[in-house]
Amino acid sequence: MIKALIILAILSLLYIFTLSGRTKFTDFKEFKKHKFAHRGLFGNGIPENSLKAFKNAVAHGFGAELDIHLTKDGNLAVIHDASLLRTAGVDLKIEDLTLLEAQSYGLEGTTEKIPSLQEVLALFENKYPLIIELKSENNNINELCSKTAEVLTNYKGVYCVESFDPRCVRWFYKNRPNVIRGQLSANFLKDKNVKKNFFQKLVMTLLLTNFLTKPDFISFSFKDRKFFSFVLSTELFKLQKVAWTINTKEDVETAIKEDIIPIFEDK
Repeated sequence: MIKALIILAILSLLYIFTLSGRTKFTDFKEFKKHKFAHRGLFGNGIPENSLKAFKNAVAHGFGAELDIHLTKDGNLAVIHDASLLRTAGVDLKIEDLTLLEAQSYGLEGTTEKIPSLQEVLALFENKYPLIIELKSENNNINELCSKTAEVLTNYKGVYCVESFDPRCVRWFYKNRPNVIRGQLSANFLKDKNVKKNFFQKLVMTLLLTNFLTKPDFISFSFKDRKFFSFVLSTELFKLQKVAWTINTKEDVETAIKEDIIPIFEDK
C-alpha cells in the first residue's frame, strides 16, 4: 500500500512537471486590454477570416484571432480549414494551391477572397493585437513556422502565435524564443468529432508536451476551462489563460473576471 502511494506521488509530481511552461516572460497587459474576434468579426453576410471581417473587428476596437495555412508556393493564406469546401465551395486543399489560385474562389458566395497574412497584418499594425494560429498539414511544421517567423520579423504590431500542434509551439521555443507562444487545447477525450487516436487526444488534453514547448499561455475551450490540466498549468505555473470560442456577452464578462483573455464570436 505504501509503495503504491509512493509510486502514485512520484507519477503525480512527474505529471505536474510536464505542465510547466515559460514564466516571467511577459505581462500580457496589451492583450488584456482587448477582446478578440474569432476569425474576425464575421456574420451578416461577412465571411469568416476575410479582410472585411478583420476590417470590421478593427472598426469596433477588437483584436482578432486568425488561422494560417502554407500554400503550395510558400505563402501564408488566412483560412481555417485545409479544405476550401466549407468556406469557398470547392473540394480543394489550400496546401495544394498557390495563393493566387486560392484567391480565385469567393468566400461563402461573396466577392471576398482568401487574404494573405500580410494583408491582415497591415490592418492591425499599431492598432490592435493579433492571435495567430498556425495550422500544420502534411508535416509542414518547419516550412510553416519559418515562413510565419519571416513575415512577422518586421511587423510593428502586438501579436502572439499558437497552435494545436505542439511541434509548431516547440519550433518557436527553439528558433524564435522572443515570440509569445501558446498551446491550444480542450478536453478532446469527450469529443468524438476530433480525428485523433486516443493517445493523441490524451496527450493534447492533459497538456503533456508543455515541458517540451514551454508555452507562455494556454488557450483552452471555454466550456472546458474547469478541466484540471488547464487549471493546474495556469494556476501552478502562472501561465496566461486564453479561452475560445465564447458566444455570449455574459460569458465574455465571466472570462475577464477569471483573468481569461476572451476569443469570441458575435452572435
